[in-house]
Amino acid sequence: MRITVIGSGYVGLVTGACFAEMGNSVVCVDNDREKITELRAGRLPIYEPGLDALVNDNAALGRLQFTADIGRAIRGARVIFIAVGTPPDEDGSADLRHIIAVAESIGQHLGAPDDDTMDNKAGDNFGKEDADADGDAYCVIAAKSTVPVGTSQKIRDTIAAALVRRGVDAAFGVVSNPEFLKQGAAVDDFMKPDRIIIGARERRAIDIMRALYAPFNRSRARVIVTDIASAELTKYAANAMLAAKISCLNEIANLAGRLGADIEAVRLGVGADPRIGYAFIYPGCGYGGSCFPKDVRALCRTAADVGYSARILEAVETVNHAQQAKPLEKLVQHFGEDLSAMRIAVWGLAFKPDTDDMRDAPSRVVLEGLWARGAAVHAFDPAAGAQANQIYGTRDDLTIYADDPYCALSDVDALIVLTEWRVLRAADPVRIKAAMRGEVLIDGRNLYDPAAIRAAGLIYYGIGRR
Repeated sequence: MRITVIGSGYVGLVTGACFAEMGNSVVCVDNDREKITELRAGRLPIYEPGLDALVNDNAALGRLQFTADIGRAIRGARVIFIAVGTPPDEDGSADLRHIIAVAESIGQHLGAPDDDTMDNKAGDNFGKEDADADGDAYCVIAAKSTVPVGTSQKIRDTIAAALVRRGVDAAFGVVSNPEFLKQGAAVDDFMKPDRIIIGARERRAIDIMRALYAPFNRSRARVIVTDIASAELTKYAANAMLAAKISCLNEIANLAGRLGADIEAVRLGVGADPRIGYAFIYPGCGYGGSCFPKDVRALCRTAADVGYSARILEAVETVNHAQQAKPLEKLVQHFGEDLSAMRIAVWGLAFKPDTDDMRDAPSRVVLEGLWARGAAVHAFDPAAGAQANQIYGTRDDLTIYADDPYCALSDVDALIVLTEWRVLRAADPVRIKAAMRGEVLIDGRNLYDPAAIRAAGLIYYGIGRR
């Protein structure tokens, strides 16, 4: 099947590469020409385990192509995925400008003949139209981006209006097909999905989407077909409930610290209940990334727009915002507000392991708080160093290490652990103590046994630990 994916970021690249792996002909589009040049050269703009090999292997086989020419990519596609960003607006609502701009572009080019005489200097070599046996080039527009309820209708209306202006009668359907990809495990999530949500109202669009996802749906039925509004809300609901589990246990952790209880013992007892489970109940310095913070805010905004106060969701966000500052609070409680003569090590910049994403990461709260108090930072992260440099630029008070976490400990007064990278999980307390100038370890992810840390001569602060 001929597929076009508009947006070559995290979701778009994973979507395009995984569909190409199943034998489809995929074109990924992005208006960032520098990014397209890099992708054609085999260099990915994001870090995601397994994705680079998947992209480069399918590109070499000709099943996956990259272009900045959205018009040429649209012509002849059977399914067009919209996978552009929906960043939060100032009021927390999802900014749909990129979505609507893409819909307008689709309307401007849908139904146009596949013109092989078009300038092809960019290196594009796309196939002919993917039409039915009767020649009908019906096209499905699938919203893969996380969008508020009602967005698919706006996409449909925008495309239809553009077609009317052109005087073109092109057959198309619009579906909501939200992604459920965990950063650090996105390829596996796509190839072995636990559910495939298709929100649609036209049987023809549903049938095409079922056929497209059939290779991912062989062992058991994973496709859930619903109305469009329910599909759009499902992604927000899933992220909001997972975020709520994290914030709820962090509230319990903060309480445990005041009561002399140990949150790790509490977590084991709570997680043993199958109605709760162990997933997403690890206490620590809060969640971050591109999904949970943005989606919780957007859902709160959506609720407000219809006159409803989503008090639990508002509390989830409030608790998480405060939780991200907990490691910094513990440092200040120990040393005081003036950190101007100090050097602090930070292990972990990405919001979670196996990604380079620093969007809404706790590390940003900690770094900026340390700098505001005059401290210099030695940071270790195996993947997110480039992101940190892009966000903060070159700074005299920031040194980043990517290979050896112990190198970041030289002459530091304290260590703050913020990301549970595998390389950090079995860190040697004796070696940590020997490398540091000071003796304070703040464990923002409760990775370590407090007794073992203290036995090495370090002062240990965890989240909700006795």
